[in-house]
Amino acid sequence: MGREEKATSIAELREKLGDARGAVLTDYRGLSVADITELRTLLRKSAVEYKVVKNTLAKLAVKDTGLSGLAAYLEGPTAIAVSRTDPVAASKAVTAWAKGRQTFSIKGGVVEGRIVGPAEIASLADLPSREVLLARMAGVFQAPLQGLLQVLAAPLQGLVGVLDEVRKQKEGAA
Repeated sequence: MGREEKATSIAELREKLGDARGAVLTDYRGLSVADITELRTLLRKSAVEYKVVKNTLAKLAVKDTGLSGLAAYLEGPTAIAVSRTDPVAASKAVTAWAKGRQTFSIKGGVVEGRIVGPAEIASLADLPSREVLLARMAGVFQAPLQGLLQVLAAPLQGLVGVLDEVRKQKEGAA
């Protein structure tokens, strides 16, 4: 790889990581070509790009940026899953695919510009989707209003019950 190719590769990786809302660094040691192809196909469905990188070039790409802490994770064979749209898409897809595969490991990553370790990546993968979280929040906001409505409706329901009993008694007497 010539000097110009290296400079281009460094600039491209710096741009990808700079634009990324979420990225996961993985150790792909022991995976077959078929396994990596399967992983790439799964990631593509989630709009995540998966690329094998050279550690020296990746360290140069993150040097003097807000992501310089990633250099600690750039040891051994490294591939990066980058998501430009959803901060947890890469975490979810990679973690789901990694279950049951001892040779594949997650080294760390970036979420919304913050460097996180493998434990945080796993925690993010366990979070429900954004839509589910929004639905839960709507339910939380709706619950007090629903309780207030029930409290306000209770006297009217009691009145209806009393009037219904009076009607039954008058029908029985007639």
